[in-house]
Amino acid sequence: MDLGLNGSKVIVSGGSRGIGRAIVELFLAEGAEVAFCARGAAGVESAAAELGPKAHGSAVDITDANAVSVWVAQAADTMGGIDIVVPNVSALAGGSDPEIWLDAVKTDVLGTVSMVTAALPFLRTSQAPSVVLISSVSGRENDIFAEPYGAVKAALIHYGKTLSARHAPEGIRVNTVSPGNVYFEDGVWGKIERETPDLFATCLSQNPMGRMARPDEVAKAAVFLASRASSFTTGTNLLVDGGLTRGVQF
Repeated sequence: MDLGLNGSKVIVSGGSRGIGRAIVELFLAEGAEVAFCARGAAGVESAAAELGPKAHGSAVDITDANAVSVWVAQAADTMGGIDIVVPNVSALAGGSDPEIWLDAVKTDVLGTVSMVTAALPFLRTSQAPSVVLISSVSGRENDIFAEPYGAVKAALIHYGKTLSARHAPEGIRVNTVSPGNVYFEDGVWGKIERETPDLFATCLSQNPMGRMARPDEVAKAAVFLASRASSFTTGTNLLVDGGLTRGVQF
């Protein structure tokens, strides 16, 4: 299937490792040009060197709305526009302390809102504009990551649906991907495996497919929804969870 992404201009946050890195890699493989950011300058520099000349890395604090706006404008100038936006940053916050909640909201929700808002003027001039939000199954399931992580991920699903209805008349599609447990060595599940192996084993046993997802499996779903091959899909929340969730989606 031709995804129609050759020459597309894409921005991705949290793109130096994990799911975000896999998303950047797949867009590049499909012929797109990608500007990505992450908070750590060393990680960005290393990833940019490995990804090649069509990948433009920047160190950006996604909780700083002004910095995000500047980065988005610079990315549009460098690439000659923006067609696709993939906000992919999370505080991975857990705990009841108000400061933890505030960090989760600033990172997961407001970081996404700032990025989408800054990109909208460029999306409006694109021939195939698309936004793909990265949420989580924790946004629809009461699991061990219920608060504040699950709460802010639920907010992203609602935000995506709202955006899809608001911008459909402009031809801007907005969809959400909700991954289940995604394993990579320097990610949260790699840490859990090393530090609390019993918890890791319990969570692993709950997945009907007997394993956790790879970052590239989530990336494939996100890139498909962003592409012209998904041209009549907007407002959906696509689960990529190996059957982990039990609820029926109507």
